[in-house]
Amino acid sequence: MIEVGALQALRSVAALGTLARAAGELGFTASAVSQQIKRLERQVGVPVLAAAGRGVVLTPAGQAIVDSAPEVFQALERCAEAAHSVSEGTPRGILRVVAFSTAIRGLLAPTIPRLSTRCPDLRVQITEQDPDQALHSVDVATADLALAHDADGLPAPPPSSLTQRHVHTDLGDVVMHRTHPLARLNRPLTGADLAGHAWVTSPPGTVCHQWFRQLFADAPEHPDVRHLIDDFATQLSLVASDQVIALIPRLARPPLGEGLVSRSLRRPPKREVHAAWRRSANASPAIQAVLAELLAL
Repeated sequence: MIEVGALQALRSVAALGTLARAAGELGFTASAVSQQIKRLERQVGVPVLAAAGRGVVLTPAGQAIVDSAPEVFQALERCAEAAHSVSEGTPRGILRVVAFSTAIRGLLAPTIPRLSTRCPDLRVQITEQDPDQALHSVDVATADLALAHDADGLPAPPPSSLTQRHVHTDLGDVVMHRTHPLARLNRPLTGADLAGHAWVTSPPGTVCHQWFRQLFADAPEHPDVRHLIDDFATQLSLVASDQVIALIPRLARPPLGEGLVSRSLRRPPKREVHAAWRRSANASPAIQAVLAELLAL
């Protein structure tokens, strides 16, 4: 009979392309993953991997096994959830959550105190991951719940094995020193309002830089970008100098303090945040408890 650990090892190798990367994802050494693959080959009687440059590829037999793996993992998870339901559906044990950094700060962190009170037998274990990696981790069962966002309003479809639910809409606001001219405008800001001001913004390649570029997509002149800073707290320290303004997602925004104020935008950039989990875990009391807290924010 095929061992579950060996099947999971092959699935990770198939997704990531090397034994070393699979080992990193699974928390094993490359040697341990290699031994699991060899054990699997002995169990099925045929090779499942072949060398390809510095990596490996699946043989036809290996691909057939990987294609069938989701049904196996889902059946096992349904067994576990059936056991949980017998114990009156009480959230308990460890729930492994993966999420992008600002979702951890703005969504997960506020739920932890209430979860600790309402579900004392549940421990939430959080790991920071980018959305694509987070969905993959849930798909291959190295995590239980993911928070991911659609960076540009066009979310990539999740794997068919996952259930997805909208939990939050994150908007971007402009933050400035309270003595800045824009601070006197007690209304949503327009593109014309933003013209001619100096900025600190996130570096190219980030979601917030995409948002920033959208603000000036129709502007006749390029914005005056003085600083490129990835850390939002550092951006705010520069805004506090009253020399620049910044576009900050609400999820990422720490308390502004007395010297700073925020102004909303008439057409604010936004991203939708979704929770995702394996369909076979739909009845998980732990997942449902965390979802309830997220939706109550």
